[in-house]
Amino acid sequence: MSKDQTSGSGQVLEKFFYRASAENFRKVPSSPLAYWASDSVFECFDMEKLRNVADAKQGMATSNNDRFLRLWHEVSRKQLSFDCKSGVESEKRTEKWYAYNKGGEFRRWFGNNEYVVNWKNNGEELKEFVEEINKLRPGGRLKNQEYYFRENITYCSLSSGLFSARYNPIGFLFDTKGSCIFPISVNKYGLLSLLNSNVAQVFLEILCPTLDYSSIGVNAIPVKLPEVTYLAKNLVDLSKSDWDTYESSWDFVGLPLLDKSYLETGMERAYQKIRSHWREMTLEMQRLEEENNRIFIDAYGLQDELTPDVPLEEVTLTCNPHYRYGNNKSEEELEALLLADTIRELVSYAVGCMFGRYALDKPGLVLANQGETIEDYLKRIPEPSFQADEDNVIPMLDGDWFTDDITERFREFLRIAFGEEHYGENLRFVEQALGKDIRKYFLKDFYNDHVRRYKKRPICWLFSSPKGSFNALIYMHRYQPHTVGTVLEYLRDFKDEKLQARKNHLEAVSISAGASQGEKTKALKEIEKINKILAELDDYERDVLYPLATEQVEIDLDDGVKANYPKFGDALKKIPGLS
Repeated sequence: MSKDQTSGSGQVLEKFFYRASAENFRKVPSSPLAYWASDSVFECFDMEKLRNVADAKQGMATSNNDRFLRLWHEVSRKQLSFDCKSGVESEKRTEKWYAYNKGGEFRRWFGNNEYVVNWKNNGEELKEFVEEINKLRPGGRLKNQEYYFRENITYCSLSSGLFSARYNPIGFLFDTKGSCIFPISVNKYGLLSLLNSNVAQVFLEILCPTLDYSSIGVNAIPVKLPEVTYLAKNLVDLSKSDWDTYESSWDFVGLPLLDKSYLETGMERAYQKIRSHWREMTLEMQRLEEENNRIFIDAYGLQDELTPDVPLEEVTLTCNPHYRYGNNKSEEELEALLLADTIRELVSYAVGCMFGRYALDKPGLVLANQGETIEDYLKRIPEPSFQADEDNVIPMLDGDWFTDDITERFREFLRIAFGEEHYGENLRFVEQALGKDIRKYFLKDFYNDHVRRYKKRPICWLFSSPKGSFNALIYMHRYQPHTVGTVLEYLRDFKDEKLQARKNHLEAVSISAGASQGEKTKALKEIEKINKILAELDDYERDVLYPLATEQVEIDLDDGVKANYPKFGDALKKIPGLS
């Protein structure tokens, strides 16, 4: 740095520029002006580079993601492949959709596995499409095909912050934004550990100053790999265990809250045990990552430059509230958010059980293929402890109008899953965590939460009248052309039978000699409200639901939610970007 400068009064001014050796800059590929880096950091660039021991490759650009990509939950389970070993093998398989890596949010070690790509018959349709595109806009769009399906280390090439690398087993194709590294002469776990260390972050801040983690920059990382396989394996296992705890994982089997070892007492005690386990997981992850940093700091001789510390918000487990919600909140706020989300996940799973997507008696997916029925469910679970809905329509109304109303079914789920003995305290615990009555949650929040959980590609669709006086939920994998007709039957039953009967009763009260003036006034107000609801539902039936029911609309899950949802127009709850 320069000598201190002084003002006319002799006061020392702040040092205002760095002095660095041009020779040091030449050690770094492309010679970036990393004036802040020390001599110790520059000396590391004399080491062997990543490109000599591994291949960092960009993947494909489909040129039409709406056509060729899906979130895995949109399509039929039998059309999904997660373990294909090569393009040649895909020619012999019947599946259409193959695991696809597309980058995603900041997460280390394992996860962000959400997308699938149409690669049926070794990508026949996609290759034909890209060939036509290339005639108009030349350039390789299906890059590095020889690397498809190979075990790899993936990373997000575009980021607003820290670099993060994850392990991918055999079976993935990959995107330009989900670039991949394929070890050649080094241990994959050692390389993964290096990439997730704060040592690699120092190099990348020099090589990729714009936070575009290009393969050129990644390939230039200096590589020196001590033995850290045991650390990396443990870190991958912890991260995978965390990822698979949530419905977003295709390896999800069930909720920790429903683990039999936690169900000896009430739900609150079960949650406390799980929360303790998650806290231990997070601290163990932090400890292992700090040990990993220390080993690489020592290996590269950067003890004077770096400390091994890993802040809690950088421990990328979903069960870690510091990472999940940010570190700008108090412990009380973080704990309240985590509890509320855990209960929302319980409600989501319960609704999945109502439709037969899941079952209390069987881990993982049950009904997840297009057009499956209650008969398919009963073949797999002949005597379910909690029965799936028979007609794939669950009303969601402001009152106990139907025995299969979603609120009533959730209460039944609580009784069966957690026991009648603790039902009252469990329901109170759920409602306290949500901050509202369970029926109000279903009416006001559930569907918005569902749409967020499934990234605006919901698997449950909400038929809803303009003002929300009538709501009914269906599961798209069980949709049949007659399903809208079933929803119409519920609407007519609600409108013409139940509401009309209630109105008749109130009218009798309003003219009854035995009723007080207060009772008569209350009855008249409710009659006025019911009349408005009846008018709304008459319009909804006449203009929207009845015409749609007569159409017998067909859907194809392969087309994705974005193509199928708009076919139902104003019958469904509006979702920005879908409706």
